[in-house]
Amino acid sequence: MDGKNRKDIHPGQLVEIVMKADQRTGALTKGVVQRLLTKSPTHPHGIKVQLETGEVGRVKNILPEEE
Repeated sequence: MDGKNRKDIHPGQLVEIVMKADQRTGALTKGVVQRLLTKSPTHPHGIKVQLETGEVGRVKNILPEEE
């Protein structure tokens, strides 16, 4: 699932984001969502979030919950 719809993303969820500095390379960073920064219901490049580590980027993939 991609991260273009705000309703699909919630705090505590495991996601892969692309940070601003990595946009050219497309390098993904995995982490847990701390808070959502995009206010609109959708965004063509992905919803912007802050991870628990403090990193900020746009969600590219929503990962299944690890058990």
